[in-house]
Amino acid sequence: MTTSEREQQVLDRIDKARRRRPKVREERITLSHGAGGKATQTLVEAVFLDAFRNPLLEPLEDAAEFTVDGATLALTTDSFVVSPLFFPGGNIGDLAVNGTVNDLAVSGAKPLYLTAGFILEEGFPIEDLQKIVDSMKAAAAAAEVDIVTGDTKVVQRGKADGCYINTAGIGAIATPGRLGIASAKPGDAILVSGAIGDHGITIMLARGELDIEADLESDTASVHGLVAKLLAEVPGVRAMRDATRGGVATILNEIAKAADVAVVVDEKDVPVRTEVRGASELLGIDPLYVACEGRIVVVVDGAQAQDALASMRAHPLGADAAIIGRVADDPPGLVLLNTTFGGTRIVDLLVGDPLPRIC
Repeated sequence: MTTSEREQQVLDRIDKARRRRPKVREERITLSHGAGGKATQTLVEAVFLDAFRNPLLEPLEDAAEFTVDGATLALTTDSFVVSPLFFPGGNIGDLAVNGTVNDLAVSGAKPLYLTAGFILEEGFPIEDLQKIVDSMKAAAAAAEVDIVTGDTKVVQRGKADGCYINTAGIGAIATPGRLGIASAKPGDAILVSGAIGDHGITIMLARGELDIEADLESDTASVHGLVAKLLAEVPGVRAMRDATRGGVATILNEIAKAADVAVVVDEKDVPVRTEVRGASELLGIDPLYVACEGRIVVVVDGAQAQDALASMRAHPLGADAAIIGRVADDPPGLVLLNTTFGGTRIVDLLVGDPLPRIC
């Protein structure tokens, strides 16, 4: 099969998956529209994709891939409204840098430059702003990127939550068209780079509204080094996503829908810290839906699954990597979980808004 034939196959899968055009039934925006689940997906596809539809946007990947004067680039954008602004393991500043770098990295790009836009609330402490900016500086240096332009706006007291940050990032892609979740196919393996749910549970506990104590901190980190190593060593990598809003469950559903395949996951193989599992059980939350900020989900040719696992585990950010499942033919478009109790259940997209703002 030629490259053009493969690309057409991917486009056909995307078209088939989106043939039934969604419709927003609510009359007003709710918090669920920002939670990363069904409501978010419907809003994105029915409003934004429908209005802005073009070949670069259509795949709905973490970054758009395009060519300028023979160079293939990736462009992404993100906004950060986490509450609280400071939490164990990081703050909104390094979260903004790491999140943007990671969207570029999982798209197969070498991150190069970032923008930073600040929306500040009247009365916000300059000392806190300096801490946020210093953490962004350190995170950018660690990721080997430069913040090259930006913007600042101030709104009236009570019109924001202290500080919001908007970013954009651009990177260079050495191998165009290599990655995309629509390219997943039966026989592929699904991996995660480490324990899931650390960030989301850390944020929930940091809000101080729950009488739960746990020795836990956010996993926020730039995964560009891990990704570059994996792509260089394992040619069979088909797709990657960083599991932020909606967690690993959302990524798996996106894969199943885009490629029109089934994704089968073994619950016993999903790495979850004891503290995260315990807090999740108390809160009635499935760790699969809890956000990460330094973890990636990888789809790889099944024959190279062990190679991918070894590559990831050889990197500090992938030391706890695991093979958690596989891609199958049937039932297309669904994610199935083989539970530790011996049963099987469907893992659907998140419904509602059970979590606080986590990114």
